[in-house]
Amino acid sequence: MSSSAVARAWRRSLRDVLLRGSAWRGGASTRPASTASASGAATEAAAAPKKVPPPPRKGRLLTGALIGLAIGGGAYVSTADEAKFCGWLFKATELVNPLFAMLDAEFAHSLAVKAAAHGFVPREKRPDPPVLGLDVWGRKFANPIGLAAGFDKNAEAVEGLLGMGFGFVEVGSVTPHPQEGNPKPRIFRLREHGAVINRCGFNSEGIVVVAKRLGAQHGKRKMEETSTSTSPSTSDIKQGGKAGPGILGVNLGKNKTSEDAAADYVQGVHTLSQYADYLVINISSPNTPGLRKLQGRKQLKDLVKKVQAARDEMQWAEDGPPPLLVKIAPDLSKQDLEDIAAVALALRLDGLIISNTTVSRPPPVDTHSLAQETGGLSGKPLFDLSTNILREMYILTRGKIPLIGCGGVSSGEDAYKKIRSGATLVQLYTALAYAGPALIPRIKAELAECLERDGFKSVQEAVGADFR
Repeated sequence: MSSSAVARAWRRSLRDVLLRGSAWRGGASTRPASTASASGAATEAAAAPKKVPPPPRKGRLLTGALIGLAIGGGAYVSTADEAKFCGWLFKATELVNPLFAMLDAEFAHSLAVKAAAHGFVPREKRPDPPVLGLDVWGRKFANPIGLAAGFDKNAEAVEGLLGMGFGFVEVGSVTPHPQEGNPKPRIFRLREHGAVINRCGFNSEGIVVVAKRLGAQHGKRKMEETSTSTSPSTSDIKQGGKAGPGILGVNLGKNKTSEDAAADYVQGVHTLSQYADYLVINISSPNTPGLRKLQGRKQLKDLVKKVQAARDEMQWAEDGPPPLLVKIAPDLSKQDLEDIAAVALALRLDGLIISNTTVSRPPPVDTHSLAQETGGLSGKPLFDLSTNILREMYILTRGKIPLIGCGGVSSGEDAYKKIRSGATLVQLYTALAYAGPALIPRIKAELAECLERDGFKSVQEAVGADFR
């Protein structure tokens, strides 16, 4: 898109915001003139209309900030090339992000998802540093930084999130039937620790709704591929995924009241696997009663066998079925880890995600006023615990299966430590909630600097480097 075209788009956005603001305030100004004149003296004699209360102060601040960004962006874009303008947009989100911190945590989360779903987030136009590219499961990842499950639970904003520059995005957890999850409030910020406690409990719109959304996105992707005049690649490595230029993972959960966990996961596979570049069996949330018991050796083996069979019995094109991963908890004993590793190797799992949130409250979180809230802890305090589990699992699996490092990542250096500890890919979530979209290009640039500083020519070269 040319600078002039972008400028026109900014002017239209600003006009729409202003018009919506006028309509929102209501009153006689929004009333058609013909209606006003027809009312005549009867209207004059009527009681004065009720006063419309002004919008909440937080809402006015957020709207004002958006308008300010629109004005500033419109002025800037006329003199900037696309790359510079893209960088400015990501930087500008730092001005808006503190306003989200003033809102209730779950409402702010919902607002962020809606913003991404409707394109009100910056879109990355700059190529990633070549050193970040890697191939996993026959797919080419532009970079190893992904968004963990839990942010876009219902696949509302896949295109917008991938467009922000993530190498991959994981939606869910998705349950077979809709469920509201646990009572609110259920998300608590621990700002001074860069942490969050949540006890959402797999709140989900269900697989039918998610399948419709992903099906529409998949159809759009296919149409774009059909209309592209470029000849197909002869490489065995496929560029991008089923949802666009990035890779899409679908995280599957079970319903709280379900008595047959395997049946729930099988239903998820049958309904959603056709839209996924990889699938995840989530048996690690601390907020669904009995879920973590599925991490036991026998239970896990039986579950994975049934889910693998359900996937493999489906008809697949030449790309084959999507890889199947399991997401585990950080609160595991040495024996637990050995059992999981044995099952993963024996059944040839395609990967493990390490890890979900923790029920422990490591220092200094243990002294926080919210430490007694039940639920899973995520964010910076989880980093050391999840990384130690990652290192143990890399040793136990001898690096034979890809591991995704998740938990407490908030910088390029954090991502690099996960990779050196055995992670092929890295996920984040809580850091995005605190830092906003500006975190994404920053963390990729920092990771590239770490790799180049230590003489690695690719991410793959650095995987498990601490053990060599």
